[in-house]
Amino acid sequence: MKDGGIPSLFGPGSAVALLAGAGICLAMPELPSAALLWGLGIAGVGGWLWRWRGRWVGALLFGFAWAGLQAGWALALRVPPDLERRPVVLTGTVAELPQHEARRTRFLFVVEEAEGAAAALRGRRIMLSWHDDHGARTPGARLKLRAGERWRFEAKLRTPRGLRNPGGFDSEKHALLQRIGAMGHLHHPERARLLSSAGGVDAWREMMSARIGREVASPSSRFVRALALGDTRGLTQDDWHVLRAAGLTHLIAISGFHVGMVASVFAVLTGVVWRLFPGWARRLPRPQAMGLAAVLAALGYAALAGFALPTVRTALMMAVWAAARLGRRPARVADTLALALIVVLLFDPLSPLAAGFWLSFGGVAWLAWCLPATGTQHWLRGFLSAQAVATVGLLPLTVVLFDQASLAGPLANLVAIPWWSLVVVPLSLLGTAAEALIPGAGTWPWRWAAACFDLTWPGFRRLADTRFSLWWLPEAAPWAVAMALSGAFWILLPRGVPGKPLALLLWLPLLWPDRGLPRRGEVELAMIDVGQGLSVLVRTSRHALLYDMGPAMRGDFDAGERAVVPALHAWGVTRLDRVVVSHDDNDHVGGLASVLRALPAGLAQAPPGQTAAVQAALPAAQAARGRLEVRDCLAGETWEWDGVRFRFLHPHLHFPNLGNESSCVLRVETAHGAALLTGDIGEVIERQLVRQFPAELRAEVVFAPHHGSAGSSDPRFVTATGARVLLVSSGYRNRFGHPKPQVVARWQAAGAEVVDTAGNGAVQVWVSQDGLSLRERRHARPRLWDAARR
Repeated sequence: MKDGGIPSLFGPGSAVALLAGAGICLAMPELPSAALLWGLGIAGVGGWLWRWRGRWVGALLFGFAWAGLQAGWALALRVPPDLERRPVVLTGTVAELPQHEARRTRFLFVVEEAEGAAAALRGRRIMLSWHDDHGARTPGARLKLRAGERWRFEAKLRTPRGLRNPGGFDSEKHALLQRIGAMGHLHHPERARLLSSAGGVDAWREMMSARIGREVASPSSRFVRALALGDTRGLTQDDWHVLRAAGLTHLIAISGFHVGMVASVFAVLTGVVWRLFPGWARRLPRPQAMGLAAVLAALGYAALAGFALPTVRTALMMAVWAAARLGRRPARVADTLALALIVVLLFDPLSPLAAGFWLSFGGVAWLAWCLPATGTQHWLRGFLSAQAVATVGLLPLTVVLFDQASLAGPLANLVAIPWWSLVVVPLSLLGTAAEALIPGAGTWPWRWAAACFDLTWPGFRRLADTRFSLWWLPEAAPWAVAMALSGAFWILLPRGVPGKPLALLLWLPLLWPDRGLPRRGEVELAMIDVGQGLSVLVRTSRHALLYDMGPAMRGDFDAGERAVVPALHAWGVTRLDRVVVSHDDNDHVGGLASVLRALPAGLAQAPPGQTAAVQAALPAAQAARGRLEVRDCLAGETWEWDGVRFRFLHPHLHFPNLGNESSCVLRVETAHGAALLTGDIGEVIERQLVRQFPAELRAEVVFAPHHGSAGSSDPRFVTATGARVLLVSSGYRNRFGHPKPQVVARWQAAGAEVVDTAGNGAVQVWVSQDGLSLRERRHARPRLWDAARR
């Protein structure tokens, strides 16, 4: 693909350079100016099109500029600040499939018309929530919301904003990737008006999904819907846990492999038809007809998945292959993959932000490089070789993208890939096609598909529950993945290459990174970003204590599952020696069950009279981890871990159950300084502590009482602590207005630096012999899509 040493315009060199340019731009903390990006883009196009040895430089510059311009345009779609939290009237269409949850419906809405100042929102995509605040599904329009319908809503919007923690889902990045300009909820939902009925591909998908749910009595109908239509709404968190633990998430919904399989089947069928009617070859030769059939089948099947990235990649590769057949030119796998990569990046240069992008192209690239002669091998040997290559080659990417690896994945895939892809998926598609042609004809193929799926799912569930399933790994440095990929490259070199066992050493920084544990006599305090709530990890050199677990709203959000557990895994915490529930308010104890289900704990403590919330979470802990001791936190209880002293200052034995005022107050003391965790106590208890423990209140680090409410942070308490750092856990623009400006000013006047999770994400503080050090997640790892800095 080179001419006189000049790289091909659409060859692998140009594709890699284009990807490198886009990746460099998207990794920057801020975007360059639009004028600079336009200049680089124009120069890049010229350098890429010009026939010279440095063509790759032009592709790199263009990739950088194109990604930057697209990111800038996507960020410009965000709701203007003057429209945030204000009621606006919107008219538009429900896009994709609405997600119906216990107490709300979430859906993507494309704005067609907007009134007044909101006219700037026309054409934008926004994510809306239709809440049922009464906790029950009441009759009304909410139950009738369908994909493809046109509605008129009154809504309150805000800029896409999410939690920022290690290991957690980055919703701001997701919003940028999906070009979602705002998030919000319906205001006065009773005023919502349906303007026109459902229509389009998504409406057809939803209708067909409902038919599968009605006709297939088996619980596995939810998987038939996912495999046939890409509808994963029926899958539970437990289902996703099993799929992740067994390494099977890539096979659920409509994967690129399934698209390729369907395209191949249609190509073969077309070849058979052309042999039966040889006269048709005079108008369109059989190879070209097979190529066109494969492309049409791939595009049609990709449409069922809403054109997800893996399906688009496969469809593009099919199109390149078909173009080569039409032009009667051979197409190497590397050239086909390179052209597909270039087309994807030209179409959407932000796609490298998606994990599926790297797994899709990375998997095919490894197979293309390591198995060039797969077609000449015995099918079983080729399948096993491909599985081994995918496991070794993609493991570094899986670890860096998800902070986890499935040790059971290779074994589970040996069964799932052939059985699901060659039996379950074809039956699911046969039922869908039959149902589309003749209503009622798809029932039995769908039922057979569910029955075949049921033969394997129980085994995968048992496999997921073994200790050989999901392996959580601490967050590693960015350069560690490059070393691990180099090690994988070394391992996958042809036989006879020496020193392959040494390649495993290159994996160590990724699989066993430095966890940054405190030394003896030192302590680390990490405040996790859980929104309007609290969760703090206290860690010594060999022990870990979790103080509160954040909120949980039934059917909507569980901070324990979505923020606390991922953060603990990313920090390398494998066991909690002690769990302290400051008090039983939901924003402090809601995530407890999820935490106990994920991590073993030795002891749980709560204020006297408030252990019921802990007892309610015990079944989850006992089912997963065994017996958990529960007892009260009482003033005067002390213990020592690794040279660090812990002491409860409140409440005492006979203190009445007064809700917030009963919060466990914990002092953590080292030779280098102390920290004070206060829960939700108010001024009355603060003044009492000043009288009882004036010396023990002295602390370099204080966690703001009651999130900085107006009824907390008594001036005498503030003075008694002498804090250098005040840590506030609060939600972005929370309805309580926490922390109150007068409270912040009071602490600042006393000499404390005030740091909150709303603006900084997760915050880590180290009290060590080197002094007091602090790390804020949003500042330590800035992203160009960071809403907090705009």
